[in-house]
Amino acid sequence: MEAGKPSRKRRFAEKLNMSRFQRDTSLAIRAASGVVMLAVAIAALWSGGIVFDLFIVGVAGVTFYEFMNIVKRAPFGGGAKLAWTIFAALYVGGAAFLLILVDSKLILALIIGLVICTDTLAYFFGKTLGGPKLAPRISPNKTWAGLFGGAVGATLALIIFFAHIASDPHHPGFPLSNYVMLILPGALLAVLAQSGDLLESWLKRKANMKDSSNLIPGHGGVFDRTDGIIPVVLLIAGVLYFYYPEWLAA
Repeated sequence: MEAGKPSRKRRFAEKLNMSRFQRDTSLAIRAASGVVMLAVAIAALWSGGIVFDLFIVGVAGVTFYEFMNIVKRAPFGGGAKLAWTIFAALYVGGAAFLLILVDSKLILALIIGLVICTDTLAYFFGKTLGGPKLAPRISPNKTWAGLFGGAVGATLALIIFFAHIASDPHHPGFPLSNYVMLILPGALLAVLAQSGDLLESWLKRKANMKDSSNLIPGHGGVFDRTDGIIPVVLLIAGVLYFYYPEWLAA
């Protein structure tokens, strides 16, 4: 070994330490960005009215722009690009429209809570348990354990929501024995959220892109954060629109 030249073992240790530092820094940035995003969403929800509507329109606008940027870079023909443009407009625009129609902060809080619980437990279960991949050709990091964790998270969010309603004298009670009935809708919501995530992952793979943009430090683009929210919103707000119109603005 030449004098003054670090050994292979030392170089490996330095590289490992640098990798850990970069990982810890990335996680810290991701966590800080997540806190800021959550604070902004809660502030908009708390303000309500035109502030919340503008927040939804802004998020939907950026999501649609990033969606179109992915489609533009993907190797689709002209007709396919037009079809994707129409789909994106209906998909993103429909979710935004229905979300603006919701006239209940409780329901809006449920939607936000569902997404947070689903994403958090899906990430925790996936990283902790690992196991078989859910769709390795589309998104190599997604696992069946993560999907299960997402279902657990969605079910917990629904239980908290209905427990709150049961404690409110203005709403009919929801007996504890019936909470087991929330497992199926919780699993459905988790599958929907994962499907939205996989749809974007498939499009990004076609376009050879890692993130929809670099707008949010540690998270990528806005579409990377709303991909799982959109189908959940479409289901919940759609059910309200057809079966519980009293929860919607006139």
